[in-house]
Amino acid sequence: MRPNSFIKKLVVFGTVGILVAPCYVYQKFQAAERFEIHFDGMSIPISIKELIDWSNGKEGTKSELASWLNLLGFKDRKGLTKFLNTPLVRDKSMARQILRSWSGRRLLDEVSDLILMDEDSTGESVLDTLENLLIEKDEVTTFDLLNSLSVRAIHIDVDGWIEVANNWRSELKKQQKLVSDLALVDEISGKRDERDLLPFEIKETEYELIPLIVSHRNDPLNVEVWNPSFREKNRKNWVLLMTGLGGDRNHFNWLARSLSHNGWPVVVLDHPGSDSKALEALLKGRLSLPGAEVIPDRMNDIDSVLQAKKLGKIDISSESVVLMGHSLGALTAILASGAKIDDQLGDRCQRVLDNLSLTNLSSLLQCQIADINLADRKIMENLSAIVGMNSFGSFLWEDNSDNQIEVPLFLTGGTFDLVTPSISEQLGLMLALSSSPLSRVLLIEGASHFSPIRVDGRMHQSEGKDLFNLGESIVGYHPLSVQSLLAFEIINFLEKLEEKKALSAKTNMNKGELKFHILDRNRIEKLVKFQ
Repeated sequence: MRPNSFIKKLVVFGTVGILVAPCYVYQKFQAAERFEIHFDGMSIPISIKELIDWSNGKEGTKSELASWLNLLGFKDRKGLTKFLNTPLVRDKSMARQILRSWSGRRLLDEVSDLILMDEDSTGESVLDTLENLLIEKDEVTTFDLLNSLSVRAIHIDVDGWIEVANNWRSELKKQQKLVSDLALVDEISGKRDERDLLPFEIKETEYELIPLIVSHRNDPLNVEVWNPSFREKNRKNWVLLMTGLGGDRNHFNWLARSLSHNGWPVVVLDHPGSDSKALEALLKGRLSLPGAEVIPDRMNDIDSVLQAKKLGKIDISSESVVLMGHSLGALTAILASGAKIDDQLGDRCQRVLDNLSLTNLSSLLQCQIADINLADRKIMENLSAIVGMNSFGSFLWEDNSDNQIEVPLFLTGGTFDLVTPSISEQLGLMLALSSSPLSRVLLIEGASHFSPIRVDGRMHQSEGKDLFNLGESIVGYHPLSVQSLLAFEIINFLEKLEEKKALSAKTNMNKGELKFHILDRNRIEKLVKFQ
C-alpha cells in the first residue's frame, strides 16, 4: 500500500458517510445524479440511487460501493445527520456580505477546485445556490446547500484535501519548531536577563481630539494628539500610530499614553471604513467584509495628518516622524513610506492561494493588493523609523529585494499568532525589506495577534478580560504583561533611535512569566536556516 493510501481511503469513506446522511433521513435527493470521488489516480462514481438503496437497508445490492459501506458500518448515522442539519449560516445578512467580499470569493474559488460542481471551477453555482437559499431562509444547513445544487455531478478531490491538510500541518510545525530553534541561535543560549517594565497604566497624560477636514472622506477625520505634559527631553521624533483592521483609537491608548509620558508626541488615527464600526456594519449585513481595498484611503489619512502637522493644525514641535501601526496599520505604514511592491506578486500569490493555508490569514489581504491600483509614492521625507506590531507583508517583496527600506524597522510578533505568523511574516519581512543595521524583531513567546489590543479588567494584574471577548485561546498569554513589555521595548528602540544606536540583540530573556527575544538580521538568518 502506498504511503498515505490508508489515510486517503479513510477520508473517502468519511466523505461518503457524510454525504449518505441526508439520504438516510430524506427519501429524495434530486440535486445531483452522482458523486465522483477522486484519489490515488482513481475516480469512483457513486450514484445517488445506490446511496439511497444502501441507506434504506437494501442489502441485496452487489455493487462495490455497497461492500465498502457495509464494511464500514456507519453506526452513527444520526450523528452525521445532526451535523448536516446544523446551521451552516446563522446570520444571512452577514453571510451575504462576506460572500460578496474579495476574501470570501477567493476562498470559495480555491475550495471549488477541491469540490467541483460539474465543470464549474469558479464556485459560481455554489455561490448562486447559497445566495438564493439565504433569500428564502433565515438559516441554511449543509444539507440545504447540497440538496439545492442543480448539478449532475459533485466531484470531490480527496488528494487535494490531503495536500491542504499536509500544508497546514507543515506550517504549524514550523511555528512550533521556531521556539526550540531560538535556543540554538546564540552561543550564550539560556542566559536570562530580568527587566523592569512599565506599569500597566500611566494616567498623567491626556490627549486632544482634533477633527480634520479631508478631501477623500465625507466626514472629518478624527485624530488624537498626545503631547507630553513636559518637554524637557526635547524629542527629535514624533509618532503617528495606526490601528489594524477593525481597530479603534481607544484600543491603543495604553501605548500612546506610555510614549507621551516618556516625552514623545503621539498622533493616533481612526480609519473610517475599516474600524470597529465597519465590522459592526458587517455583522448587521450593511457592509461587505473590508479588505485591502481600504489601503489607499488609509494612506491618504496618513498624508492628511502629515499635511495638517506641516500647516500647524496639529501642534507638535518634533520634525521627524516614526510610523507605527498594528497589523494592517503596520503594512499601511510600510507602503506609505514609499516601498514599492515588485511585479512578481501575482505569481507568488497564486502559489500561496493554491495551498489554501489558513495558518497565515494575512496572505489573503496581501494577495488582494495585486488587484488594487496603488499609486507610486515617493520616499517619505523626515521618516525616522517604522514600528510594526504583528506586521505582515512578506509576500509583497522577494528576499533581498531591490526595494528595501533604509530607515530602521522594529517589528514585533508572537509565537501564538496564526493571523500573521512570525516565522513567515515578521522574520521574513525583515529579511526581505530592511537594509538598516538598527532594525530589530521583538518575538514574544505565547503572544498572539490580538495581544496588543487594550483589555478591560484589573489594570495592576497580569490578567484581564480582552476587549473583543475572544478568550485566552485566541488572545494568547497574559495580554497586559505583553502590552507592558511591548511599551518598554518600543521605548527602548526609540531611545536608541535618537542616539542612532542599535538595540542590543539577545535571546531567551525573561520578565516574570514572559519569555522574549530581540533578534538582529544575523540571528534571523540563522533561525530561517533551521526551518
